Amino acid sequence: MGLRGVNRVMIAVRDMEQAKALYSDMLGATFHDADWTGEPFGIAVSIAWDAGIELCAPLPGREHDSAVSPFLAHRGEGVMSVFFGVDDGDEAMRRAAAAGHPCVHSLDYTQDEIDRHLGGFFQRYQEFMVDTAEACGFAISLARIDPKASPA
Repeated sequence: MGLRGVNRVMIAVRDMEQAKALYSDMLGATFHDADWTGEPFGIAVSIAWDAGIELCAPLPGREHDSAVSPFLAHRGEGVMSVFFGVDDGDEAMRRAAAAGHPCVHSLDYTQDEIDRHLGGFFQRYQEFMVDTAEACGFAISLARIDPKASPA
């Protein structure tokens, strides 16, 4: 399967701007807004690739019905998901499913989507969200995210 280690942690927050300021001031993290990926779920998303942090908060007006709202209501702010980097997303997901943890949501961006929405940083971006919240206390996501080769 080729485990690469932790890619990032997703942190549920109530106030996106306040959270970005906190992690920027504390760690020097540089955030890239990615609301386009969360809008269908009613969430604002901002990712600091340099710090391995993804923040998610309810979009304004969606505080009670966003995908992150139940987590915030039940647990408050905190780690919602851990993304583990893998060499082969499909094989990693087969292994997780065989262990009794099926996929609950997946995405596999085209190069055009990567270039338009993710700053063209990657040549492959694939994620599988695994049904582990009850077993682990948080969600696990398996992510094959291959950076573009740096120019020589």
